[in-house]
Amino acid sequence: MAPDSLVVNVGRGGLVDQPALTEALRDGRLAGAGLDVFETEPLDPGDPLWSLPNVIVTPHNAGASTDAPQRVTGIFIENLRRWLAGDDLLNRATPAAAE
Repeated sequence: MAPDSLVVNVGRGGLVDQPALTEALRDGRLAGAGLDVFETEPLDPGDPLWSLPNVIVTPHNAGASTDAPQRVTGIFIENLRRWLAGDDLLNRATPAAAE
């Protein structure tokens, strides 16, 4: 990645090599990071990511919002309607694509 790049991980902690990311952030090979997930959670209080000025750490709640329950309910109701009608579902996971 270019030195002016930002890394944002709100998916899975294991997707990112955390020691390599920390080193790249320290050395200026990356501009910064926004991290909501980590290899081990909770993030150890002594982890250097806490003290890096170019890192934003959030408490594994990137998907949370005040309207999340309404959105989830709306998607469920729409998918139930689609399922009953024999239509394709919204947001369908395709595990084979993730391999």
